[in-house]
Amino acid sequence: MNKDSLKTIVQEYTRLSETIWLKHSHSVNITKCSKEWWNKECWDSLTDYRSSKTIKDWRTFKGVVKKTKYLFFNNKIQEIASKNH
Repeated sequence: MNKDSLKTIVQEYTRLSETIWLKHSHSVNITKCSKEWWNKECWDSLTDYRSSKTIKDWRTFKGVVKKTKYLFFNNKIQEIASKNH
C-alpha cells in the first residue's frame, strides 16, 4: 500500500465518520429547565420573559411553571396509585 492510497482511505473514513455523526447526533442544551415536566408552554413563556424582562412576564412564566409542575406531578401520582391499586 502506498502513501496516496492510504491517504485516500483515511480521507474516505473521515468523510464517512462525519456523515454518520451528523446524521445520528443532535445538539443538547442542558439547563435547569431540562426536566420531564418542562414543555413548550414553559419554553414560550420563558422566551417572552427573556425578550421583555418585565415583572409581568416573569410572573406569567412562574405561574406557567407552577401549573405545569402541578399537572405533571398530579398525573404521576395518579399513575403510581392506579398501578399499585
